[in-house]
Amino acid sequence: MYMKKLISASVAAAILTAASAQVLAKDIIMGLIPAENNEEMVAKFEPMRALLEKKLGRKVKVFTATDYTGVIEGMKKKRVDIAWFGPLAYYLAEQEAGAEAFAVGVRDNGKSTYRSIFVVPGDSPAKSLKDLKGKSVAFVDPASASGGLMPAYMVKKETGMMPEQFFGKFTYAGSHDAAELAVKNKTVDAAADNDITYPKMLAKGLITKESNRVLLESPDLPGSPLTYRKDLPVELKTKMREAILAAHNEIKVTGYGSIIRYDAVKPADYQVIRDMVKELGLKKEQMLK
Repeated sequence: MYMKKLISASVAAAILTAASAQVLAKDIIMGLIPAENNEEMVAKFEPMRALLEKKLGRKVKVFTATDYTGVIEGMKKKRVDIAWFGPLAYYLAEQEAGAEAFAVGVRDNGKSTYRSIFVVPGDSPAKSLKDLKGKSVAFVDPASASGGLMPAYMVKKETGMMPEQFFGKFTYAGSHDAAELAVKNKTVDAAADNDITYPKMLAKGLITKESNRVLLESPDLPGSPLTYRKDLPVELKTKMREAILAAHNEIKVTGYGSIIRYDAVKPADYQVIRDMVKELGLKKEQMLK
C-alpha cells in the first residue's frame, strides 16, 4: 500500500513537472485592451514586449481585441498569459480569469493614479453634470474604469440616477480617442474620457481646448495594472515581475501615457474599484457587454 501511494505521488509530481515545463516552453501572449486604437496600443508597448522577450528567453506575442471583454475572455481561455488592463477590466479579469495585478505605470508627473473627465464641445452651454440631463452622451466601454465605472458613479452620486436613465441618448464609443473625436465632431453633447488620453490628443493636435472643453474631473483612480494569470508557474511570474519592475534601468519604458517606470502593486490596491461596483449594484453581465 505504501509503495502504491509512493508511486502515485511520484507519477502526480512528474505530471505536474511536465505540465509546468510545457508552460515554461511555449510563447508568451501579452493582451492589451483597446484604450486607444489597437495599432497605437501595440506600438506603445513594443519596447516592453521586446524587453520581456529578451529577459524570458522566449517569444512574446501581442494579442488585441475590438473591446475590453475580448482580452478578458482571452485570459479566461488561457490564450493570454500577461495583460494590461484598466482598473475595472482588471477587476473583471480577476473574477473571470484569475488575473493578478503586479505592476502599474508611473507617469512623468510622478503619479500612478489618473482621473476620469467629462468633456463637452467648447461652445456647449453646460456648466455642470446636471446640465447634461437628457443630452446625448458617450462613455468609452462598460468595462472601462475611467470611461465607464467612474463616470457612472459620478452621475449616480450627483443625480441619483444611472446614466441610462439620466441621459437622453447613451452610447459607448469603444475607445477614449473615439469618445474625444465624437465630442469634437459634435456627434454627442458630451463624453467621458480620462486625463491621460485628453492631453495626448491635445499635444497631437487631434483636438483643441476650444473644440473639447473639460467640464469636470473625478477623484483619483488607481492606475491601470499589468497582470498575469495566477495559475502560471511561480518561476515565470517572478521573471515577468522582475523584468517589468526593473525595465527603466535598461530602456525608456513605455505604455499607456507618459510612463517613466513601473512600480509594484497588489490586488488589494484596487479595492476602491470593487467598492464602486458594489455601490452601483452592477452585475457582471452589465460590464461584460
